[in-house]
Amino acid sequence: MNNEKAWFVRRVVLSVLFLLVVAVPLYPELFGLDELTPLTQLAAFRPQLLVVVLLLAVLMFVRRGWRIAAALISLLALVGGALTVPRQLSVARPAPDGARELTVMVANVLGGGARAADVAQLIRERKPDLVSLPEAQADVREEIRAQLQDHQYKGFTTQPTRAVPSATSVLVSAALGDVAFAIEPGTTFGTVVVTGGNLGQVRLIAYHGYPPLPDAVPTWKKDLQKVRQWCTQDAPTVVAGDFNATVDHADFRQALGGYCRSVGPTVGRGLQGTWPADQPAVLRTQIDHVVVSRRLQPRRFTTYPVQGTDHRAVVATVAVLP
Repeated sequence: MNNEKAWFVRRVVLSVLFLLVVAVPLYPELFGLDELTPLTQLAAFRPQLLVVVLLLAVLMFVRRGWRIAAALISLLALVGGALTVPRQLSVARPAPDGARELTVMVANVLGGGARAADVAQLIRERKPDLVSLPEAQADVREEIRAQLQDHQYKGFTTQPTRAVPSATSVLVSAALGDVAFAIEPGTTFGTVVVTGGNLGQVRLIAYHGYPPLPDAVPTWKKDLQKVRQWCTQDAPTVVAGDFNATVDHADFRQALGGYCRSVGPTVGRGLQGTWPADQPAVLRTQIDHVVVSRRLQPRRFTTYPVQGTDHRAVVATVAVLP
């Protein structure tokens, strides 16, 4: 083999190795490494990483010896982009005749750090049927409810441990009638199930998943498995809250399976990040979701700023199919 052919083979081998180095943090689930820190955490920012990889490929094309590697990683980034773009281009299907709508709001109040006035103002403006309030203790819930003036909401809170983040509160519009509240076991943080009244067969679940901290990935996975359990059950279900997971996490996708959908990506708002709220929009990721099962059709999804918390609030509308 002459020198020119040897250098070409070497460039090909090195380029493939470089492709693997880039692909592992982008798609760790393909290599069985998605439970490994920091790959679990990096997966939440896959859309941003794809842009970085594509820019890197453009810069690499300048050097002749790097062009094979540049072509490979640019192809990887373009395929990833093609899989991501539908989250922003999907269009909500029109609701069929006879369908009624439910409006659901999520606001992680950061243990009471969020301005109650901001949360209450958003409730007054959007008039949600259910407000899921992760990290809201009973006093925070009541502070918000006290500012709702003529808007009547029933409140309920569960807090399984003394840790403030374990508290989950709900506010339910009086328009839903005589609903019942229940505490759902099996998750690390508090989970509230709302049933009855004018909901009919629909159940509303306020949920807060454990974050995928480096020493707590198994706990994070366990909480997401509970979501899968709800999704596979027959009752039409809405799960609303801070999931601490994105659609780029394989565990979140597995939790939804073919049974549930996240409203944001389904209606073309899947790239509207909700965390961290103090960063520019391009650096946020969507970890706050409204997830719906069968007989519920995603309609709208919007995020809103709330002062004092690191999450943007979410308001989603879903249609209950007849």
